[in-house]
Amino acid sequence: MRDSQSVTPQRPRRPNPHPVSVGRLLCGFLVILVVACGLVERLPQASASDSGSSALMGWIYDSQGQPVRSAEVEVYVNRQEELFASDRSASDGAFAIALPESTFESLRVEVDRAHFHSQTWSASGDELASLRQGGTIRLPDITLERRITLGFWIATLTFVGMLVIIALEKLHNTMAALLGTAIVLGVSFVGRPLNSNLFILDFDQALQYVDFDVIFLVMGMMIVIGVLETTGIFQWTAYQAYRLSRGRAWLLVIILMILTSVASAMLDNVTTMLLMAPITLEIALALGINPLSLIIPEILASNIGGISTLIGTPTNILIGSYANISFGDFLVNLTPGVILAQAALTGYVLIVYRRQYREVSGGLSDRMLERLKENGRITQPATLAKAGAVFAVMLLLFVFGERFHLIPAVTAILGAVFMLLLVETDIREMLRIVDWTTLMFFIALFMVIGAIQEVGLISMIAAGIKQVVGENLTLSLMVIIWSGALLSGVIDNIPFTAAMLPVVGYLTRTIPSASSKVLF
Repeated sequence: MRDSQSVTPQRPRRPNPHPVSVGRLLCGFLVILVVACGLVERLPQASASDSGSSALMGWIYDSQGQPVRSAEVEVYVNRQEELFASDRSASDGAFAIALPESTFESLRVEVDRAHFHSQTWSASGDELASLRQGGTIRLPDITLERRITLGFWIATLTFVGMLVIIALEKLHNTMAALLGTAIVLGVSFVGRPLNSNLFILDFDQALQYVDFDVIFLVMGMMIVIGVLETTGIFQWTAYQAYRLSRGRAWLLVIILMILTSVASAMLDNVTTMLLMAPITLEIALALGINPLSLIIPEILASNIGGISTLIGTPTNILIGSYANISFGDFLVNLTPGVILAQAALTGYVLIVYRRQYREVSGGLSDRMLERLKENGRITQPATLAKAGAVFAVMLLLFVFGERFHLIPAVTAILGAVFMLLLVETDIREMLRIVDWTTLMFFIALFMVIGAIQEVGLISMIAAGIKQVVGENLTLSLMVIIWSGALLSGVIDNIPFTAAMLPVVGYLTRTIPSASSKVLF
């Protein structure tokens, strides 16, 4: 329920002697941004070779061939224990260290990373001679082996405990994820001074695992749906479904399933059901039919329809962002399967609920029909026209925007902002529509998943599955499909998907015939 706001008298606004339009401000900001980007591109890029000094460079990987970021690379020379130079590996595992001048009688490189065994490399005589002449040495690729620590077991137990709490509904999903985040971060910060093996990850590392593309895409779509919801379009659509069916229950359920499926493909399926259920319930009671015989088919149709697009379900948003799968890729590859599933669902529903549909006596009284018509009318046609136009443009940008590098998250935010500007709604009211609880759930979940990635649990699971499936794509498909289907019946599908994405990513990279992203 929305909080009521008290009306307070406002002071008259003093006229602005120098009015500036929003359009001019935006244009000015864009010009400054473009100029700044141009200046950044023209800045000279410093490197070890430019300075003429000797340097070391190389790449660091784990045992599965994945880059290891944030590894400490320390250089010691001339058998001294004092640090000579250092660097941290980047996200692709690369490092480059410019070395100060030295006699370079000896040189060793120590690579250290939490949850890995340290590695040491020493320069040969020829390499030392090259460094004395100002050369650059490329080290052999360094492979770090995983190390099981106390932090591994704490992160693993925290993750499993979070899944159990969510499955048993002992706490709200968001509360369970926040509790898991608090445990892994609390143990890392409080326990590390007592025992270094208790360290899991720090706050900066936790933030690196948060996929903000997902956060902003979900937030933008929440605002868009919130604006469309106020127009009454969903209630009007449900009423029109009854009119087309003319009181025939079997035809009504088919139309409702199709409408729900299409709406769930363009919007979030949970929101679609929240909007469709009230008017569906009212129609069912008016017809004297069990409401579940209409609402359950709608739920199933919503789940099926949402599969076909990137924005249809939260799991699709997670998968699309992680695997860089576009809106068009989802639409082209999944729509045929969705249509087949929808056809099978229609036959199933008509068989299972045939008795309830036969018991419907016929049409409604004029009074009841008028009541449904009143409850199913469009309340804000002007707002619907503006919001509908923006939403149509958004769908086009979702499909074609990535051709000019416009990612879905940016499309969602742009659409939400322009929709708010056009409908001239109260921004505070719209921000109340945003489900901040869900967004916090995603952020906390990303951090917990990041913790088990840091300690190596995800790598162990991926390696175990790889040993079972080898390079057999068909067997890999069966494992992913059935594990997803069965475990999602017990575990919430969002944390399950988030945890499995790195596993599927590893299988996709290591199974040659899986490069088409079919496993995702």
